[in-house]
Amino acid sequence: MKKLSKYEKETIINWNEAENLASVYTFNASLKRRLADFSRKYPLLCRLERSTPEGSVTYVLDKSRLSIRLVPPYSEERKAAAREYAKEHGFQVVVTEEKIA
Repeated sequence: MKKLSKYEKETIINWNEAENLASVYTFNASLKRRLADFSRKYPLLCRLERSTPEGSVTYVLDKSRLSIRLVPPYSEERKAAAREYAKEHGFQVVVTEEKIA
């Protein structure tokens, strides 16, 4: 099996106005994790439809549970404030404890 390039590892979100379901096809590891967690928590709203050996998954979910968020660019004032905060407080790593099962 040929390894796919990053360009070929796409995410496709598909829905139409007539149906209440949306389809999400993705190779993105973070999105796959989020969809898997959501489907375990809400199995009536989201289900895994297909998983491929190449690493993609397709989930079908209630389209009312899916949103697209557009984030505007930061203003120069906000960038300056963030820079000043970082200079004063430095970069802080959040350490989480691993749960031992």
